[in-house]
Amino acid sequence: MTKKNVQFALITLIFLAVTDFASAQKLPNVDSSPADITYFRPDGRGSEPVAKVVYSRPQKKGREMLGGKEAYGKIWRTGANETTEIKFYRDVTIGNKKVKAGTYSLYTIPNKDKWTIIINSKLDTWGAYQYDESKDVARVEIASGNTEKEVEAFSIAFDGSGGAGNMYLAWENTLVTIPLKY
Repeated sequence: MTKKNVQFALITLIFLAVTDFASAQKLPNVDSSPADITYFRPDGRGSEPVAKVVYSRPQKKGREMLGGKEAYGKIWRTGANETTEIKFYRDVTIGNKKVKAGTYSLYTIPNKDKWTIIINSKLDTWGAYQYDESKDVARVEIASGNTEKEVEAFSIAFDGSGGAGNMYLAWENTLVTIPLKY
């Protein structure tokens, strides 16, 4: 057997051992709603951000979510697991409400035709169980619309430039467009 064949055999054995070990593991508390981060960088990837959102992305998995599992008219953490957090790197206006630069919790109250967007100063909470209305910094009602296609995983995205943009919340067939000025 040549040296090259021995090296190939060893690499193959190591790969199989590692693959077998990884697939045999049952890791505790692996989340079915993965965390995600989205930035609003109106001038491209290398530019200074206006906002950053850290959230978990619950999956529809054939269930009715908005108006079902996530009831209309009730406070929602705007994602899964820990409450969604939004950081503004500069002062912004959401709808018609001014919000100073800083990090906040992002709650919503979904309804069929409109959503209440809530910026709250209480941080590091799980779910909406510790929501404290007295810590609200801004509340804005936004009409909801429909997506072109069904969205399986709850998603947040941004677009815009020149001092104005939008934050989008999308899930199932619902799209909420939140205007931002910066």
